[in-house]
Amino acid sequence: MRLVIGNVLSADEVRTVRSALAKARFVDGRETAGFAARLVKHNRQAAVRDHSLDTVRELIESRLRANDVFTMAARPKAFTPLLFSKTAPGMEYGTHIDDALMRGLRTDVAFTLFLCEPKSYGGGELVIEDHDGEDSYKLPAGTMIAYPATTLHRVNPVTRGTRIVCAGWARSFIRDAAQRELLFDLDTARRRLFARDGKSADFDLLSKSLSNLLRMWAED
Repeated sequence: MRLVIGNVLSADEVRTVRSALAKARFVDGRETAGFAARLVKHNRQAAVRDHSLDTVRELIESRLRANDVFTMAARPKAFTPLLFSKTAPGMEYGTHIDDALMRGLRTDVAFTLFLCEPKSYGGGELVIEDHDGEDSYKLPAGTMIAYPATTLHRVNPVTRGTRIVCAGWARSFIRDAAQRELLFDLDTARRRLFARDGKSADFDLLSKSLSNLLRMWAED
């Protein structure tokens, strides 16, 4: 399941993150790529050990954990360290698959949080492939797309301006993507029912089924 989630960061928070990134040290993005991805990765990334960005990393992670839509979709148990990347004209990130393990953490859900407006740069679309073809995403600042880390994807060449994003991965309590989608749909339905009718016998039955499926599938 792919999910576009708006307003993960407010406009003021985006400016705060951008201000911190303007002072950060950026290095060759290939430093964090696997041996095959290094052949197609051409961007710049904030140094992972740059502790001047700890505050904005904590801000973004706190917003993700507080976002009901994201937590319903991803069921996150833990996050890898967040990465900030800049892709300038002539740079791109060719087709690749994310590492299954990062710093000892299984990567189940990938996400890209856009930090600049689409009109400020040319190209740079995130393209996700599946059996039905390709879909591309170029989203407003503060908006995020979350998707299974099992998919092939790429970032198209940037032709003008600079593409700035935050990328990360979550280990989910629910390993299987189809199970996560089923739980998301069930949770969405019971919340809509509660908003319409309040607490009812039907709401309680849906809540029971959701809880018991979580018990059945969750890896704690």
